[in-house]
Amino acid sequence: PEYEATERFPRELLLEKMAPKGYLGLPFPEEFGGRGEDSLSLAILIEECSRTWGSLGIILAAHIGLGSNPIFAFGNEEQKKKYLTPLAKGERLGGYGLTEPSAGSDSGATKTTAVFDGTHWVLNGSKAWCTNATEAYSYVVSAVTDPEAGHRGISAFIVERDFPGFSFGKKEDKMGLRASATGTLIFDNCRVPAENLLGEEGMGFKYFMQTLDGGRTTIGAMALGLAQCALDEVLRTLKDTELKDDLWENEYRMAPIAEIATDVAAARHMIYNAAIQKQNLKRWTLDGAFAKFFASEIAMRATDKAVEYLAENGLTMNCKVSRAFRDTKLTTIGEGTNEIHRVVIAREILKKIAE
Repeated sequence: PEYEATERFPRELLLEKMAPKGYLGLPFPEEFGGRGEDSLSLAILIEECSRTWGSLGIILAAHIGLGSNPIFAFGNEEQKKKYLTPLAKGERLGGYGLTEPSAGSDSGATKTTAVFDGTHWVLNGSKAWCTNATEAYSYVVSAVTDPEAGHRGISAFIVERDFPGFSFGKKEDKMGLRASATGTLIFDNCRVPAENLLGEEGMGFKYFMQTLDGGRTTIGAMALGLAQCALDEVLRTLKDTELKDDLWENEYRMAPIAEIATDVAAARHMIYNAAIQKQNLKRWTLDGAFAKFFASEIAMRATDKAVEYLAENGLTMNCKVSRAFRDTKLTTIGEGTNEIHRVVIAREILKKIAE
C-alpha cells in the first residue's frame, strides 16, 4: 500500500531481491545473463507477480517483453552484449517508446523523426505513456527515417537516458498501477550513435508489431494474475464468514465464486497455450490475441464482481480487490486495445478460411 499511495517505484525490490534470482532476464540465454527459461515460465512469473501486486507485474512485463526482448530478437551481437546483458542480469532496467500523442492504435502514424548526419541519428519528437519512464537506463523507440515510405520508413533505435537531447516529460498520475512509472520521452535533437540503429533501417514497424505480438501473452498473464487476486480475496472473505448449513440460503454468495473461478480457469488454459505455441515457434498470433483479449475481459469481470462481493470493504483504497480493479483496466489497453484485438482475431480467422 505504501508504494502505491506514494507512487514509489520499487527499484530496490527489483534490483536487490529479484535480479539476483534471475527474474529480470528469465527468458534470455545464459550467455547474455539470463536464465534460459521458456515462454510458459515467463507467463507464470508475470501471473504470480500480478496476483500479488499489479505494478510489479507491469514493470517486469515492460522490462522483459518491451525493453529487452527487441534487442534479443533483432539486435546484433554487440548490441546484445552492451545492452541486453545488463538488462537480463538486472543491473539496469529497460523501457519502450512506441505510442505518441497522435499515434496510439495506429503505430504507423508515428511522427517522431530520425535524420542521419553522417555519424549519428538525430531524433526529434516524443513518446507518450512509456512504462518505466524515468526509471530505465535504455529505451527501444521508433522513429521515421524515410517519410515517403509509409510503414517501411519507420526504424527502431536503442536510446540511453544520458544521450544529449533526450529528456523526460510529465509523469502520469494514474488511477491504477501507481507504483509503476509511466511518462513521456522527449527527443530534442537527440543524438543517437549510428551503431544504435536496431536491426535494419526501415524494419522498425515490423519489429514493433512482432514485439507487441509476443507481449500479448505477458499482458494476458498479468490480467490472469489480477483475476486470480480477485478470486483469492473473495475466498478469503468467505472463510472469515460463518455460513449456515443450508447452502440454498447462501446461493447468492456462491454464484460469483463459480463465475470468477470458471473465467480464471479458462483464461489460464488460453494464456498457457499461447505461451507454449510461442515457444514452439508455431503460428501463435491468433492464440496470443485470443488469450490477451479473453484474459483482460474476464479480469475486468472478476475484479468488478469481487468489489461487489466485498461491498463497502471493496471500495476502500487499501483493499487488494479495489487495487486490482483499478490495475486491470490497463490490460484491456496495453499491447493493443481490445477493440484492435477484435480486428486482429477476425483477420487471422479470415486468413485461415482463405487458406
